[in-house]
Amino acid sequence: MELIVFDLDGTLLNKESAISDYTSETLRLLAEHQIAYTVATGRTLHSARSVLGEHDFLLPQAYKNGVMTWHPEEMRFTKGAMLTMSELDHVFRAFRYADVTPLVFTLDEKQRSTVYHAPLKSGIEQELVSHAGLGDNLRTRALDELPGDAVITHVNAIGPCEAIETVLRSVNEEPQLVAYSGTLRDDRQWRWLDLHHSEASKGGAIADLRDILGIERVICFGDSDNDLSMFAVADESYAPANANDAIKAAATAVIGHHDEEGIARFLRERFKLN
Repeated sequence: MELIVFDLDGTLLNKESAISDYTSETLRLLAEHQIAYTVATGRTLHSARSVLGEHDFLLPQAYKNGVMTWHPEEMRFTKGAMLTMSELDHVFRAFRYADVTPLVFTLDEKQRSTVYHAPLKSGIEQELVSHAGLGDNLRTRALDELPGDAVITHVNAIGPCEAIETVLRSVNEEPQLVAYSGTLRDDRQWRWLDLHHSEASKGGAIADLRDILGIERVICFGDSDNDLSMFAVADESYAPANANDAIKAAATAVIGHHDEEGIARFLRERFKLN
């Protein structure tokens, strides 16, 4: 059995962060040919639902770069490495110094998500809240209500480049933390940041899925640094033309651009779908 694993943004999704009609039809053809597929993304389940909703992603899915795996048939998460308040203390001080608002995502014993954050300071932070899916059945609380024993899945933030760089320097001093960051679309004045435990990765989540599902081969697609761990455990790995240089160097091959349905076109040829 082969398993195809898709990253979402910059890979399966087009520039409108949507699954195109052509790609949707390709997914339907994969299902008809009984070719298994799933996703491994930096998004939360809540923010991915809007794009995956009607596309029959039935197998377990890796979210927040492998921090959590969602099992749709059982409607439950399995958790990877979580964070504690003490592990984030130094970084929280850096957030305050840089005047950046962190969004702190937690998971309780009943697998309910709550997001804690301070008052938002700008429209760009409001956009981050919208992208994170906070309006979709997620509870929000003030940051000063965050319990000392909270189980933290990840932290998101957005801010001016210099401010995010300040936080990243703090993250780099903490071996238990890893962060990914990039510019916001074409606006190089703003950067996003995604922070989680260093022991969590897409590669680790995919290795677990291989064992759980009895997968013989993994074929994956990705475009950014957070996909490198997934490429390392896959039997075949493909980077779209828009991917960064590190991903292209690690890939089995470079294929078409994500906004030209490169992944779907490759799959139709690779598996002779019609």
